[in-house]
Amino acid sequence: MTRKKVKLAYITNDSLRKATYKKRKKDLMKQMSELITLCGIDACAIMMIPEMEQRKNMVNQESFLSQRTIKEVKQLNKHRKDNRVKKMTQFMFNNICGKWVVHGLNF
Repeated sequence: MTRKKVKLAYITNDSLRKATYKKRKKDLMKQMSELITLCGIDACAIMMIPEMEQRKNMVNQESFLSQRTIKEVKQLNKHRKDNRVKKMTQFMFNNICGKWVVHGLNF
């Protein structure tokens, strides 16, 4: 029983590629199990399909820059708020101690 030759090429259809991967993985595990049984050895197989795991975390340049910009704007607003609170605290402390005279507030 011979099989026809499989053309080795990248499968562009995602669902077909996943199905083929699962089928080949199952066949490989079966062959490995038979090898373990027949030869009485320990065996291990490392299988990975990197593009599927990597696609979950992939972003394009535009989305990366927009995420980074949003993060930086939030951080800038936080620092501005902290600086304003520190200035107000310093201003109130100096007024309580009598070091500064209030002329014009520009907060």
